[in-house]
Formats: sequence, C-alpha cells, structure tokens
Amino acid sequence: MNKIISLIKENDLQGAVIGDSKKYWVGFNLVKGIGAARFRLLLDAFDDIEAAWQASPSALQDAGLSAKLVESICRVRNSVDLEAVCSRLEQQSIKVITWDDKDYPRRLREIDQPPPVLYVRGELLLEDEWAVAVVGTRRVTSYGRQVAEQVATALAQSGVTVVSGLAHGVDAIAHQAALNAGGRSMAVLGCGVDFIYPPDHRRLAEKMITHGALLSDYAPGTPPEGVNFPPRNRIISGLSMAVVVIEAGDRSGALITAKFAADQGREVFAVPGNINAPQSIGANRLIQQGAHPLLDIRDLLESLDLDLVTEQQTARKALPADKVEAKLLALLSQQPMHVDEIQNQADMPIEKISAALTLMELKGLVRQVGGMQYIAVRETPGVYHV
Repeated sequence: MNKIISLIKENDLQGAVIGDSKKYWVGFNLVKGIGAARFRLLLDAFDDIEAAWQASPSALQDAGLSAKLVESICRVRNSVDLEAVCSRLEQQSIKVITWDDKDYPRRLREIDQPPPVLYVRGELLLEDEWAVAVVGTRRVTSYGRQVAEQVATALAQSGVTVVSGLAHGVDAIAHQAALNAGGRSMAVLGCGVDFIYPPDHRRLAEKMITHGALLSDYAPGTPPEGVNFPPRNRIISGLSMAVVVIEAGDRSGALITAKFAADQGREVFAVPGNINAPQSIGANRLIQQGAHPLLDIRDLLESLDLDLVTEQQTARKALPADKVEAKLLALLSQQPMHVDEIQNQADMPIEKISAALTLMELKGLVRQVGGMQYIAVRETPGVYHV
C-alpha cells in the first residue's frame, strides 16, 4: 500500500475528471482488506459510498468493520488526495468502472462477490459479452502452441472475444492469435493496469488496448506480486461464457481458473494431451473430473451457441432499436417478466410486443428464460431512447 500511495503522491494534478462519487469507490479500493463483501456492507450501512467515506471511525465500526480496518481507512483518507488520484487516472487514460455503472460487464456482475471496482485501459464493448477464456501453461509445447492458435483464431473469426492473463505461453499465444485474426482480446492483470507484466509483452498489450482492453481490480500502482495472480483468475472466468484449458501442469494457474469457472457455472473445456507430458497432467485430469474434452472447435461453438454470435451482432447493426424496443427495454431487467405482464405495463397490442421481442432476442438484447418469461441481456442500454 505504501508503494501505491507514494506513486499517487508524485502526481500534483488537481481537479478530478472522474465523477465525484466514483472517486470514493477508488478511495476504498486503495484500502487493503476492503473487498466485495465489505463494499456491500458499507453500501448497506450508509446512504451512499460518499457517506461511507466521510463516516466517523465509530460509525464505521458500528457498521461492522474491525478497529484495524477502520484505522487503515483513516490512514488512507488522511494521506491520499482522491482528486489527484483521479486526475492521474484520467491522464493515463485509465477508466474506472464500478457496480453502479451500466457498462459493468454483465457476466462478471453475475458471479459471487464480483469486484466492486475495475480499472480499464481500452474499451469494453457490448459484443464482449460473447467471450471465452483461453488459458494454459507458460511452458507450452509445440502441440499446445498449435492448438492455442487454432482455438483463439476460430473464436475470433466467430466474433468471440478471447480472454486470458497476458502471461507467457498459452495466454500470449491466444491473445496474439485473436488479434491476428482481426478479433478482440482482453487481458486481466494481477497488478495495476499501469504495469505491463511481463514487460516483454508491452507491444502485445498496446495492441489489446486498441482492439480490446486490459483490466484489473487492483489499483494502479499495485506491483505484479505472486499473491495477486490466483485471485484475478476469477475475473478471467467471470467475464467468459466458457474456459478452455490448452495445456496445464499439475500446479498450473489455469487449473485455478477452471475451478473458478466451474463454481461460477461456466462450461470448462480441456484439450487432451500426451499422458507422458507434464504439461498435459492438469488438462487430462480436468477431463477425468468432468470437463468437456475439446476434440473439435466446433464442439465449443455449438455447445455455447457461439455460431449465432455473428448473426446477432449483425442484427444489432442492421436493426436499430425503435420506440417499441426502447419501451420494452425500459421495462425489462434481470428479473424474469411474463409476456402478459409486459403487455400490461407497456399498454401495447400483444402481437406488436411479440414481434418486437422476437427481433430483440435475435439481436441478443433480451432472452426468453422459459414459460414466456423474458429478461434483459443488458439492463439499461444507454444508446436506446424512447
């Protein structure tokens, strides 16, 4: 934490460009020990995040925080100029996304205890909802390299964003193959997004900033320490519809990502490998434990309906939302709503509603979840107006 604060103090810019309320999210994110559970506790105990930041030590303890954690909060409050921090982020083109933001990744929001704050370099697009993580060993074989390139290329050509961790080996191969195929790729870092780690992947990271994004829930200034990497794997899987493990040893971080994926209800695929190769021990064991053996990339595309991605993305562009769609999107949320209730609240003929919902489902804007009940795929798309 001292390293982070010292880096922040080097900046003497004033006047944060980032919104006033968002700077308090950043402030709490600088406090070691404030994660998703304690963010939720603070939001439940106080009117808003600013009130929590301004709260007295006794009020913070009454909310359920330990004396030691309250002391840490007070130390950060007294030593950090949040406006200078936010000005520095703006200067470095680092975006801050919180639970309060509509552009917080939908799939990531669905996991248990999603990160309250994300720092992003690049752009998160709606099409990134169709994402697959490709992970594996740093000590990749020629076979693993070939398969990683094939899988990432096929995903990118199908309009799927490839997610990984920017590490040597399978991660970097997958990122590069996706970009070479004209697709998008995102890297989740185990450090601040102002660090590129490993350093020799700087050019690759710069390409991803242009055609994807670098993300982290660690504050800028956080160095790439070993303890940071296993927890970030929950974000890699959380952003993705599925996780593909190419090669993995018996202690590979890719196995941690696969476990997070299984816990989050994501599909896990593993590429079978040579039973005598140490790089294949983990992947083969995943198959033994129930992961899908990836024998053909079409198996992955078909199992997740990823062959519909291009069709849905084309429909989004070819069929812009009208007033009917905008009204329905305003009504729908992540809570299922029956078509009869939709008609009642929209006060429109059922045939018009049914036709609109059909087109919206093709676009990927809504999803039928059974029994003529619908949910919004994205809660409040800001590009639609009544």
